[in-house]
Parts: sequence; structure tokens; C-alpha cells
Amino acid sequence: MSGSLTVYRAGMAALSPLLPLYLKRRASAGKEDPARLSERFGKTDTPRPDGPLVWLHAASVGESIMLLPLITKIKAERPDVFVLLTTGTLTSAQLMGRRLPAGCVHQFAPADTRKSVRAFLSHWTPDFAIWAESELWPNLIMETRARDIPTALVNARMSANSLEGWQKRTAFARLLLSGFNPILAADDTTAKGISEILERDIPVAGNLKYAAAPLPVNRNEKRKLKAAIGNRPVWAAASTHHGEEVWVARAHTEIRKTHAGALLILAPRHPERAQVIKTVLAEHGFNIAQRSRGDALTAGTDIYLFDTLGELGLVYSLAPVSVVGGSLVSGLSGHNPLEPARLGSAILSGTHTGSFADIYADMIDAGAVKYIKDTPDFARQVSALLTDEATRKRQVKSAKALAKSQDGVLTLVWDVLSPHMPDANPSSEPS
Repeated sequence: MSGSLTVYRAGMAALSPLLPLYLKRRASAGKEDPARLSERFGKTDTPRPDGPLVWLHAASVGESIMLLPLITKIKAERPDVFVLLTTGTLTSAQLMGRRLPAGCVHQFAPADTRKSVRAFLSHWTPDFAIWAESELWPNLIMETRARDIPTALVNARMSANSLEGWQKRTAFARLLLSGFNPILAADDTTAKGISEILERDIPVAGNLKYAAAPLPVNRNEKRKLKAAIGNRPVWAAASTHHGEEVWVARAHTEIRKTHAGALLILAPRHPERAQVIKTVLAEHGFNIAQRSRGDALTAGTDIYLFDTLGELGLVYSLAPVSVVGGSLVSGLSGHNPLEPARLGSAILSGTHTGSFADIYADMIDAGAVKYIKDTPDFARQVSALLTDEATRKRQVKSAKALAKSQDGVLTLVWDVLSPHMPDANPSSEPS
């Protein structure tokens, strides 16, 4: 056993008595569901159904959305299989509670203590476990392996810096990664790095985020909002983070000088920041309607604050031009630009896109997205796309074509995973 794993386990065991207090404080801060804290200890009132069960594990919203097409594929090909999805954040739990298909259930991932993990595994007794990207919790991995549960790692993605860190602890990295079979990398960098650690070839399947279905759009709500917007110019700033709303507000001030009556739809990544955002926007003199409060969108509304979960598809479907946030301020690393691409919105982005570097590189080469350099450039580019319909349509067409060209990733991933799926009558029984 790696010395690093021994140290990690000892540290988690020492901290485990503090876990209840830690989780209660997170719940008080709105970061946990108070009614579901037991799931963090591996306990639940949700029964384990009879029959084969496949468990998928993801970190948060982006990774769980990425897994949805794979989950849908599993249910289509193997309707007898029950799917358990675990994630670690409250927002992902809320979103997946609405979007998971029938025959699936969401649970919060257990805290990475051996006691919590063992309780979780004893209750659910999964027949096959699929991890996503780089969500590698040592106790969760090692306890799963100790029960001889087959495990796969899909869409493995690690930055060059992360891989450099793992390579400094090769024995520990090899211990954690060696039990995954198969491992499918999302990009060449990750494949090369893991191949060097494991001393075996790791294939590149492509990025599963390319395979995602379009975000859902409530058609009735879209009709109502389009009627309220009328013929006004409209653009969106989506998935924004702290520090980005200042950029957005300044740009909207300039845009309204050339596009009278322009409406901004602002959808923050974390809706709970709504009041802070309203304060920032109010300093610029904007009239703000807040969706979560039921404020009416009127001709006098300058900014419609979309502070809700699960409606990003509606935002992109309403806006002919969208700025994808999480990219404008140093320290951020971008969000998925294929989401607006699939819904016909022309895409602009800041330059901080490290988490989606491969996708952005392909989109830049295809003329499917443009980068924003600074605040004046922000307003210029939004205004240009609102004015030039032909250019906007060409950019949208290129983005849609790129997204469509990658649909085969899901088929490739399924072809690799399907031989590892459990038999119709697995030997494991629920506890």
C-alpha cells in the first residue's frame, strides 16, 4: 500500500468525528440539504431495488450533465438496469432530481471516510461503477475495489498541472488508477499522462461533453418571454461568477448606446448570489426584474436576472448572442460553449477557458466562437453580432456543425463500456 494512502486514511479517520459539525455548518450556509445529510454518511431511506445496479459518480453540475446522455443510453440499451448517480454538490442534486430519467436515483456522494463509504457500498451493492473525469476519492475507490466491483473511468480529463502533480506521486496515482478498466481519456494530454503513470496505453475516446443533448427548453415559458421581449435586441450573459457581472454591466451600458432598449438576460452560475449581483447592477442604474421572485419582464426592464436552476436552455434559446461566463476573470476556467451552440445562440467568451481548452480550440478553428479581449471589445463584439445577422448565422451554423460532428463519442464510449455491464441477474443481492 502507498505511504500516501496510509497518511490520507489516517488523516480522514482523525477528522471523521468532526464531520457531523462540518456538514451542519455547510447546511446552515446553504451548501448542503439538511434533510439529506445522512447520505453523506452513506445512509439513506431509499431502498436498493432488486436486479442489476450501475453506479455513476460525478463531481458537480457540469460532470453530471455530461453523464446524462450516457445514463439515457444505459437505460435505452439495458432497461433492466437501475442507475444510481452520486454527486457532491447541492446544485447538482437539485438539477439531477429534475432531469434523471425513470429508473434512476440521485444520492449525495458519501464523505470519503471508510465508515461512510462502507455504509454506502453495503446498502447499494453496485454491480458496476463508472467514475467521471478526475473525481478520484481514495477511500471511495479503494473500498469499491476491495469488494471486487468492476470500475471504469470515463471522460478522464486532467490538466497538465494536475498530471505533473500526480507524476510526482506516481506510486499513489498508480494505486488509485490501476483498478479502473477501462479508462477512456477525453483528450490527448490526459491519455499521455495516465499512460505514463500506468505504463499502458490509454485510448482517447473524445470528450463526452460533445455528446450531450440540447439543454431542455420549456416551450410555454419561451413563448411567454418572447412575447414580453417583443422586437427588442437581446443578449445573454450565462453562468457568470463573482467579478464578471461588473464586466457585463459596463458592456450593457455601452451596448444600449448603439442598440436602444437592448435587454440583457443574466443567468449567474450560482443563483444564490442574486442579491449581491443586484447590488452591482443597481450601481449602474439598471431596472432589474428578478425571475425567482416572479417579477414581470416589461418594456422598462433593462436586465432580466435569471436566478433559477435548470433553465439555462431557455436563456440560450431566447438570446441570439450569448457570452459564456466563468471565462472573463483570472482564476476561472470556463464553461461548456456547446450548450449555446446546440440552441442556436452565437457564442462569445473570455479567454480563461482552461477546463474546456480542447473544445474551445476546435471552435476557434471552425470560426464558431470569438474571444473577448477587454471591456470595450466586449461591447463591440456583442453589438456587432446583434447588428450583423449574416455573420451571426454563419457563426451559429459552424458551432452547430462542430457539435453534431462529435455525436459519435457516445457510441464509442458505450461500445467500450457495454461488455462490462452486469448480467441481467447479477450474483450480488441488496443488503
